[in-house]
Formats: sequence, C-alpha cells, structure tokens
Amino acid sequence: MSTETDAVLDVRSEPPARRHELIFDTYHALGAGEGFVLVNDHDPKPLWYQFEAEHAGAYSWDYLEQGPKVWRVRIGKP
Repeated sequence: MSTETDAVLDVRSEPPARRHELIFDTYHALGAGEGFVLVNDHDPKPLWYQFEAEHAGAYSWDYLEQGPKVWRVRIGKP
C-alpha cells in the first residue's frame, strides 16, 4: 500500500448523487496493485457495502482518517 503515489479523489464538493459514480469510475480505471485515496465529509460506510455487494474480494479498503470532519480511505485493486 503506497498512499504517497496514489491519486486523491476529493468528493466533498460534488453533489451527493454524483459521488458514487465518480468513485466507481475511478476504481474501474485502476490497474492491478493500484489505488486511490477517497476524501469525504462523512463515513463512506454505505459505499463499502456497495463494494462488498459488487466487488467482493476484488478491492481493498483501508481507513487513513476517520472524522469527525474528514474521512480518508484508500481504495485499491489487489
């Protein structure tokens, strides 16, 4: 896991309805072993459930910061 070279996707200024689309587009563009850091204004737990349902075993999820104002999660492809 290398957060220093990962792209950062900050969705805090995006409309909530567009956030998951942006996140999944970014995830799908990753190559094996790559990742990105998601920056959000709330715990993205519902997003984790969606990853579990649609990509179980094919992603990594590591909290880097857990609030109270900013959440940072590294999402990657193993």
